[in-house]
Amino acid sequence: VQLQASGGGLVQAGGSLRLSCAASGNIFTTNRMGWYRQVPGQQRELVATITSGGTTNYADPVKGRFTISRDNAKNTVYLQMNSLKFEDTAVYYCNYLGSRHFWGQGTLVTVSS
Repeated sequence: VQLQASGGGLVQAGGSLRLSCAASGNIFTTNRMGWYRQVPGQQRELVATITSGGTTNYADPVKGRFTISRDNAKNTVYLQMNSLKFEDTAVYYCNYLGSRHFWGQGTLVTVSS
């Protein structure tokens, strides 16, 4: 399984970014995908997940601001991030839950205050 994430960058507080993650290899569209994030020196934490049927789960800090979606035909998961805050600054990792957790390379999101 290979996961290629893109869309990170520098944005001012209150702004928006959209992350994308394309999955390839031995994948099944029925498997859950999601986004996690990690700040240096801290543990990786859940941001949002989505099942193949579209059931979503969000971490409390991002509820109402972030939206996860997926295009099963393209094996791609998205994360629309609105009303970004300084504390959203992190490396964001795409995740595919198969026989184990598979991770993308990470994309840096920097929110300036």
